[in-house]
Amino acid sequence: MSSVFGTIFRVSTFGESHCPAVGAIVDGCPPGMELGEADIQPQLDRRRPGQSDLTTPRNEQDLVTILSGVENGITLGTPIGLMVHNRDQRPGDYEEMQGIPRPSHADYTYQVKYGFRAESGGGRASARETVGRVAAGAIAEKFLLQRCGVQIVAWVDAVGHLEAGAVDMESITRQIVDASAVRSPNQLAAKAMAELIAGVRDNNDSVGGVVGCVCRNVPVGLGEPVFDKLEAMLAHAMLSLPASKGFEIGSGFSGSRMLGSAHNDPFVQKGARLGTLTNYSGGVQGGISNGEPIYFRVAFKPPATIGVKQKTATFEGADAVLEAKGRHDPCIVPRAVPIVESMAALVIMDLLLRQESRVRGGNIPEVNSPFNKGA
Repeated sequence: MSSVFGTIFRVSTFGESHCPAVGAIVDGCPPGMELGEADIQPQLDRRRPGQSDLTTPRNEQDLVTILSGVENGITLGTPIGLMVHNRDQRPGDYEEMQGIPRPSHADYTYQVKYGFRAESGGGRASARETVGRVAAGAIAEKFLLQRCGVQIVAWVDAVGHLEAGAVDMESITRQIVDASAVRSPNQLAAKAMAELIAGVRDNNDSVGGVVGCVCRNVPVGLGEPVFDKLEAMLAHAMLSLPASKGFEIGSGFSGSRMLGSAHNDPFVQKGARLGTLTNYSGGVQGGISNGEPIYFRVAFKPPATIGVKQKTATFEGADAVLEAKGRHDPCIVPRAVPIVESMAALVIMDLLLRQESRVRGGNIPEVNSPFNKGA
């Protein structure tokens, strides 16, 4: 859908890249949780443009305002309205491109689908739309941390051909990730990645990359057995992001090259619960969380709008040369890190509430159910 994500914890985003404001409506947040703009702003600060010379120079502070659903700093259980003003909008940057669909962008498909499109920037296809996702995700993150101790950390795993290498998913933190502008935990790799991004930027080009993410302390039992498997919902969330082109969880595609005897995750006792000795499953078995860290990766293509001259065609089919204007990221992955974290939080939050509603309905036996303890 173009407007709603989730079943119980439902998020609707609104706004285009150069309209007066963007934001989100969050419906289904439980009442009684302390919530203020200060809980949401840190993730928006990590997502906002203009953070370094490796990102778009668009200068947005992205200050969030809570419009509804909160009174005296406490959630009411009613829809939470979130708004962020577009302060540095420049629709005039796109006047020369109105007659030419940008290669690999959404201009052509939006025009054909709706008969209209936002001619100033990418409209709803712009990464500006993700402001609302991040704001909503910050609310979900706070609830998940308080309820279950869930920790979600993403990082830049690759830029172009450069990879971060092995990452300790048990100890990685956002502080470690944010130590470099590229948001890659390996400082040597981060330096090389920064140089690569700067090089393509100076050549008016762009480069893609991969974001890795781990979700720790996710309770056992989240996810539905068939169509709404946990990994399927994560894939849905991640592939709904602008510029995303691939998703894998656990061993991913590399697991297809392994033998079952090597790939299987043997069970062992871990404190009060069963756990697995290895985690090729990525924390999900049968579409349901098994208590191990959930690990996945998301591939992002190079940003489509570049300043390099490209031979293409107008909407009427005439030959054209496009040299795109405007302010755009040479590589999206450093700013995609908090967006991936937020979408993971939205998925886990919704599935947690679905599971809790099932437990309260009496459909789950008490044996081995983590949800019957203070749910």
